[in-house]
Amino acid sequence: MYAVVVTGGKQYRVSAGDKIRVEKLGVEAGSSVCLDKVLVLGGEGETMVGAPYVAGAAVEAEVVANGKADKVIIYKYKAKKDSRKKQGHRQPYTELKINSISVNGEIKAKVEEAPAKETEEAVDLKAMTKAQLAEFAAAKGIEVDSKLKKEEMIASIEEALK
Repeated sequence: MYAVVVTGGKQYRVSAGDKIRVEKLGVEAGSSVCLDKVLVLGGEGETMVGAPYVAGAAVEAEVVANGKADKVIIYKYKAKKDSRKKQGHRQPYTELKINSISVNGEIKAKVEEAPAKETEEAVDLKAMTKAQLAEFAAAKGIEVDSKLKKEEMIASIEEALK
């Protein structure tokens, strides 16, 4: 499901889980924002168009960060008049993460939180030296002959981890 919302005089097409940069809002990072100026709701076979806004529709978002965009250089020059003006500008913004889209209090789309996985972090064995590989294997309880070539050590460690 998606929604078209208005904030800061601009329109944004958003879905649950999206991150967008909008004109600066007077809200601190980590707090929640409700965007209630929803023009269009769509997806799942139905489309609701507001006149001008969809009644009861709201988009819940979380403020990720406030910041400034990259500098834009404004350079004015008038030929033969010895007139030059160089100016820079950094536009402030608020970065939002869309959490849910709701209509009349009923949540239509929500970010699915991934359950915490107890997986080991990926380790790049090829970037390690032979000594680091031997330490890694010892920490995992894998017996590896230190006289093997590096490629053979990696193959034996990967086989033992499976």
